[in-house]
Amino acid sequence: MPTELEELVGFIAHPNPQIRQLAVENLVPYSTVQPAIFKVNQLVPVRNLKILVRDHPKIAEHAITIMVNLSADNEILENLAKDDSFLELILSRVTNPSEPNANLLAMLLANLAKWDGLKNIIRRKQAAPETLKSDELVLNQLLDLFVKGHDGSFNKHADFDYLAYLFADLAKHPEIRQFFVKKQEYDDSVPLTKLRVFTDHKSDIRRKGVASTIKNVAFDVPSHPAFFAEDEINILPYILLPIMGDETYEPDDMMDMLPDLQLLPPDKKRDPDNNIVQTHVETLMLLSTTREGRDLMREVKVYPIIRETHLRVEDEGVQEACERLVQVLMRDEEDQSSATRVEELDDDERVVEV
Repeated sequence: MPTELEELVGFIAHPNPQIRQLAVENLVPYSTVQPAIFKVNQLVPVRNLKILVRDHPKIAEHAITIMVNLSADNEILENLAKDDSFLELILSRVTNPSEPNANLLAMLLANLAKWDGLKNIIRRKQAAPETLKSDELVLNQLLDLFVKGHDGSFNKHADFDYLAYLFADLAKHPEIRQFFVKKQEYDDSVPLTKLRVFTDHKSDIRRKGVASTIKNVAFDVPSHPAFFAEDEINILPYILLPIMGDETYEPDDMMDMLPDLQLLPPDKKRDPDNNIVQTHVETLMLLSTTREGRDLMREVKVYPIIRETHLRVEDEGVQEACERLVQVLMRDEEDQSSATRVEELDDDERVVEV
């Protein structure tokens, strides 16, 4: 005899839309506490949930929410992420300017990136909506969606913040890092330059995801000259400004800082999320891998900024990250030979992907 819960799962595919809606609505809580009930009969309930993405918006909303929750299970995650037609459906709908569940779909995509095979998204293409003004490469479309949709101007139902987490996880893969630093022909822009402005944004999710994306891309040491170049990625102002507050500096130090960091308003606030501050400091640590990076950071007075961050942020993770960076910047160059490559850093200087 099937239990009432098992019967409820069976109603996911019921021909009556009212019964389908009642079933998925009541199953949402169980998707976090009892994921096993969705794995019966070789994941038939999951297969039915995929179909409901096309259903009435309210039914689709509950179905997508359930899949977001279920993607924490590795077996279900792989089933969702490896389903090529399902991925095609999600990508076509998330870029649709009238999709009411676009934010949930963005969240689901971000979760699917936990499966390493999703890096193949770099080769995916689809027709772009005319209003997006993007090209056929899916990753470019998602970037443009993230940029143009942040204020609800592309889709009134969505801000696409969770795509920041998608980018961060994808940037763990070398081929995706290469994409982020390579100029795209259709708009003559380097993808990472589209994200950098969001290190200062009201959305915690957006700031955190972008900070992690920048950090993960920074593991690509050969691209560091482009990171520093003012006419290319020019990343330093965008990761130093968020870790600065209303502190004052010695006039000589201030004059040598990057122009964007000089004469900040008296009410300037440091990013309130200590995890984000730590991520930015760890990115600076990665950028200190080369002699060029260390020399530039000394030249533009990164040390005083890190010193003040260490002094004012009462967080063990932030303070440890600051201490590691200070050791690298203040050490004599003849002692730097062990830090010429990321993978050769001392254990207490090692930075991991996020």
